[in-house]
Amino acid sequence: MSNLIKNGAVVEDGWTLVRYPAVDESVQKQAGKVVQFKVTGTEAASPELIAQVQIPAGRAIVPLAVFRARKDELAARIAAGEIGVWLESFELVEDLAAAVGDINALPVIAYDFPKFVDGRGFSAAVLLRTRYGYRNELRAIGDVLRDKLYFMQRCGFDAYQIRADRSAEDALASLRDFSEPYQASVAEPQPLWRRHARA
Repeated sequence: MSNLIKNGAVVEDGWTLVRYPAVDESVQKQAGKVVQFKVTGTEAASPELIAQVQIPAGRAIVPLAVFRARKDELAARIAAGEIGVWLESFELVEDLAAAVGDINALPVIAYDFPKFVDGRGFSAAVLLRTRYGYRNELRAIGDVLRDKLYFMQRCGFDAYQIRADRSAEDALASLRDFSEPYQASVAEPQPLWRRHARA
C-alpha cells in the first residue's frame, strides 16, 4: 500500500525516489570498539559517489547534487517531465533555482527531513512557493510524521511521503486538525480577522 498523501488523499506514487548508494565507514569509538554505519547524502558527495547513482527509467526524483552534475545527461528526460529533484536539509533553495533556470520546469521538488526535529524544510517550502513562485508538487520526504503535516501544509507542501513504519491513512486526518487557522500562511494568505467580518 502506498504511503504517499497528495492533495488530501492517499494515492499511488508514480515516482521513484533516488537516494545515494549506501557507504559503509569504519569509525573508531573512544572505547576502542569499531562499528559500521551507513552514511548517505553527505554534504561533500564526491564525484565518484554522484557517478554511482543509478537513475531508473521512468519518473525519478534525484538528489540536487546529481541533478547539477549530470544535467546534460538528463536533459531529454528533464524536457519530458520525467525528472524531479530532492534537497537535503543543508542545501539551499537558491542553489536549486540557479541550477534549473525555470523552476516550474520541475514537476516535483522534494525536501528531505532527516530527523523529526529538523525544521529547515518549512522555510524552504515558503521560499519555493512565495519567492520563486513554484506551482507544482512540493513533497516532504524522510522522517515525516503526522504531527507535522498540518504545519507543512501551511508552508506550501502538498504531498507527504509518510515514514514506512506509519500509516498514511492515520496521518491523513491530521490535515484537518484545525478548521480555521488564525495566522496568514502560504496555504491561507489572509489572517482570520480579514476573512471574517463582525455583523
